This record gives sequence, C-alpha cells and structure tokens, in this order.
Amino acid sequence: MRKPVPSRVNEDEIYRRIYGAVLDHRLQPGTKLKEVALAEVFRANRNVIRKVLMRLAYNRLVALRPNRGAVVASPSIEESRDLFAARRAVEAAIVDAVTRKIAPSETKALRALTASERDAYRRGELRKALKLSLKFHQQLATIAGNGVLAEFLDQLIARTPLVVLAYRGRGTDTTCSIDEHSQIVDAIVRGDAASAVAAMTSHLRGLEGQLDLNDNAESPTDLGTLFGADED
Repeated sequence: MRKPVPSRVNEDEIYRRIYGAVLDHRLQPGTKLKEVALAEVFRANRNVIRKVLMRLAYNRLVALRPNRGAVVASPSIEESRDLFAARRAVEAAIVDAVTRKIAPSETKALRALTASERDAYRRGELRKALKLSLKFHQQLATIAGNGVLAEFLDQLIARTPLVVLAYRGRGTDTTCSIDEHSQIVDAIVRGDAASAVAAMTSHLRGLEGQLDLNDNAESPTDLGTLFGADED
C-alpha cells in the first residue's frame, strides 16, 4: 500500500500561498485548481489540498464544482457591485473611527506606508506597490480597533482582485491612487471625519468606475448576428 506523500508545507502555508497569488493578480478567475497538480507542487497529500480548497471556497475565492473540480471564482457583475458597496460602507465606518482615535505614532506609520507605496510605483515594482496599497486599507482597519470590521474587510479585500481581473477595461490601470491615500490620511490628521469618509468613498468609487460593470458585459454572443454578414 502506497504511503501518503509527506508534505513539505502545512495546510496554512498552502492556503497563504494560493491566497497570496489571488491578491497579487497571478491567478485569473476561472483558473482550474487541480488537486493532483497542487498536491505535486506542494508535496502534500490530496486530503490537505481538499481542506485548503474548502477554506478558499468558504471565503468565496474558489468555486467547487461537483464532479468538475475547483476553479478560481469568477464574480458576477451583481456580486462585484455589491462587493464595492460593502467596502464603501465598511471603510467609511473604519475611517470615521480612525479619525476620532488615531495616535501620533499611527499617523507616522500611515505616512511611511504611503511613502513606501509611492516609491514602489516609481521604481516599477507593481506587485510590491499593490501589496502596500492593500496593506494601507488593512492598517486603517487595525487602527480603528474593531475586530469584526477588520475581519470583514479582509474578506472583501481578498475578493476584490478577482473583480478587477474579471472586469477591468482594456488598457486601464486599476490600482489605488497613492495621492488619494495621502488625501485620506490628511483628512484624518486634521480630525475631519466627514472629509475622511468622503475621500475614502470617492476613492473606492473611482476604483469601481475603472471597471467594465455594464450589464451587457455578460451577454452571450449571438452567432447568427456575428456571422450573418458573411452571407451578403
């Protein structure tokens, strides 16, 4: 009887690496995640891989299809719109809380984070810049001190790259604006909660606005219309 393949990495590490690939835009929506291939890559048995895929599915990053295996989730247009609406609501509450309680040391940390993000963009290190951009939003949630909001935001942020990859317009740079991050921090430092919330809301609407979320984006192609002109 063949013994189980010893795993080089544990379940949490495999989850972290696949999760990170989604955040980094390295896994496209609809990509097949075959158990056998993943087991070979990570030198893990398939039971461990199944557990990882179930965790990813629970967080809506993976779709488990009966008898067809797992694929990276492909969010619908409605789900994508709902996700951004949820982010606006959650991050408005977070920014409001941060404005009312932020400490000088936390302000300094946010300034340093936006500076690092700006430097990464200038050097063309886009993957690093993206990670820092996501960290900016997560750091605000940490400062707010509401664990439930922070956990909810983590889930929403994890699903955002799938929406961006599925619906970004051609030639569109769908990344967070560094200047807008700085404007949010400026409003927070002034103690102007209303302006901070407005800046965050505008920031997220701007990101959503870069995506092609028109209803006709999901309409199937009519073959009669497509090839009818060939008969003339």
